[in-house]
This record gives sequence, structure tokens and C-alpha cells, in this order.
Amino acid sequence: MREINKVAVVGAGIMGHGIAQNFARHGYDTSLYDVDEDILQRAHESIRSNLETFVQAGMEKSDRVDPILARITLTTSLREAVDGADYITEAAPEDFDLKAKIYREMDGYVHGEAILASNTSMLSISGFGGDVEKKGNLIVAHWFNPPHIVPVVELVMGAHTTEDTYRRTHRLLASIGKTPVKVRKEIPGFLVNRIQTAMFREVLSLLEQGVASPEDLDSAVKGSFGLRLGVIGVLETMDLAGLDLMYKGTKYLYPFIDRSLEPQKALVEKVENGQLGAKTGRGFFDYDTEAGSAGGDSKIKSRDKKLLEMLRLLYPSRK
Repeated sequence: MREINKVAVVGAGIMGHGIAQNFARHGYDTSLYDVDEDILQRAHESIRSNLETFVQAGMEKSDRVDPILARITLTTSLREAVDGADYITEAAPEDFDLKAKIYREMDGYVHGEAILASNTSMLSISGFGGDVEKKGNLIVAHWFNPPHIVPVVELVMGAHTTEDTYRRTHRLLASIGKTPVKVRKEIPGFLVNRIQTAMFREVLSLLEQGVASPEDLDSAVKGSFGLRLGVIGVLETMDLAGLDLMYKGTKYLYPFIDRSLEPQKALVEKVENGQLGAKTGRGFFDYDTEAGSAGGDSKIKSRDKKLLEMLRLLYPSRK
């Protein structure tokens, strides 16, 4: 298998800059591409801020921050970003036509053994990567927000993905402290988003029915199975509870669980009223903000510090 020495990240938004940070922290020369110079500069500032949070958490040395940043090359040229790269992560917006255009263009620039990975959370790489000549080099590597902290990356096999591409990607991600999870079938939403969305649907239903307040719903999840799931997974939870008990519980509760095929009114009304969450200052909760995203940024910083504390406890070998 060809060694992976240089990586590139296409798209410097919420996910892209965090992905680039991961590679650079672990010694990889990393090109970070976006169409807008301002987006790239904001990404650079965000990476520095993220690294400072790591330093504060005792998970990074302060004298490594500048060398890590120096490994990241910012560019508005796609050709320059992917030229000579052995592994490329596309982290563009979830737009099928945009991704297809990017893959057609990249295919003309990359060498024949370069792996083209997508961070898509729901789209088919077999579809938008359909014009790529070496389709065996395509794979979905779906990271989770915040990507510079969350360990798991879903590796989704496309229709033509080779085992060599999977093994090289798995080895690369494991080398930077991630936990690759193999998804054997290219299904909508893959694994995590399907499971997570099922929970979202039920929580929104309970909220809409007036069963509990937003505060109590979130407290209920965080302080019960949300806390426990960091230690034991869903199926292990079922095993420890006893599958006979789980059988009885599901048999009784399934008829009462929400089965909506459309988003609930509780969510639709928020969106229609422009209450989009932290970025607008109001969603299911209110955020103290005078400059658009300031309140959300503060909340994100607090979230990341807590996640790093959990990461150090639950994944002691991952830094």
C-alpha cells in the first residue's frame, strides 16, 4: 500500500478546519482549500483557538501550536490543494451537484493512487463521485462535530470502494487517534445519523405534546442514558439489562413511539420564524448574543472543554 504523506482537505467550514487540525497535529502536511480567502482566515483562527483549548485542557503543549499551524497550507486553488496529495477529504456543503463538480475537477489533478474521501453525512459517494475514473479510490469518511475531538469516523463503502482503499483509510485515521467504524452498506444517513435522528424525532414529539419542557428533556437525556452511553453502547446496554426485559419493554412501548414521516411542527415553526438556534440567538433555548454567533461561540467553547475532559477519561490513549 502506498504511504500517505500529504493530505488535503477541501472545504474549510465547520467540519473542514477541524479535520485539517487533526491531520496537522499528528505530523501530516495538510493543504486546506476553500473558495473564499476570508473563510480560510477564519478557519486558521478557529484552529488556533481550538489548539489553545487543548493546551488549557493539558492535552497539547503550548510550544507545539505554531508548528502545527505551520503544517497547514491555506489555498483558494483546488489544483494546488490536491496536487501530490495521497489522501483528500472533501468537506463541502451537502449539495449533490456541488460535490459532483468538485470530484470531476479533482479527478483531473490527483495521482492514480490518491484516496478521495467524502465527509458527507447522507449523500451517496457512488452517485456524486460517478465521474471519477478510479472509483475504487472513493470512500466516505464521515466525521462528527466537533471533528477535532469526537473519536469516531464512519467509513462507508461505496459501490466500488476497494478493500485496499478501506484499509489505507482505516490505518491513516487510526494513526491520528480516531476510531474508524466500518459501514458495510451505503444507506441514507449511515449509522450514527439514523440512530440520532430517531431520537430527535421522539424528543420533538414529546416536546410538541407538552410532555416536558426543553430544559427537562435535555436534562433527562444528559443525566441518564446520555451519560451511560459513553461507557457502554446500545446493544451492550440491552445485554446487561437482559434481553427478555428488553423484549417486554419494546413490545409494550413500540406502539406509542412517534412514527412521523415529516418534521414536527415544533421544529418547522422555529425554522419558519428564523429561530435557528445559537447562530441566531434563539432556538429551543435563548442565547446571550449581541454579534450574531457570539453566544453560540461561547457555548461551543464550553462544550469543547467538557468533551475534552470526557475524552481524556474515556479514551486515555487518544490525544
